[in-house]
Amino acid sequence: MSRNFYFIGIAFFGMINGIFNQLALIFALVYVQMLAGPLLFGSLSLTLMFASLMVSTATVILGGIPAAIYERVTGAPESSTVTLWIWLAGTAILALPAVGNFLRVGL
Repeated sequence: MSRNFYFIGIAFFGMINGIFNQLALIFALVYVQMLAGPLLFGSLSLTLMFASLMVSTATVILGGIPAAIYERVTGAPESSTVTLWIWLAGTAILALPAVGNFLRVGL
């Protein structure tokens, strides 16, 4: 399978978690309103979208930590399919709280 399909899956799970994970989104929204509120002209919709982007990015980064540890332990010179599967599984596990909302609302 092409590496692009792994990256599409990782981005998909990050997007699902960023949009539909209500707890993480509210947590990020509180901090975005305090820190970036004036930068985003005080618009609630802009701060909500920025908070969603932050949660999505954090999901992809945190999902990649086990894959990076695996690469370090095995001494792999570059990413293999096992590493990409670990990264995909990590983002899928992090997106589990959001899957219920995603299935209820749909895309």
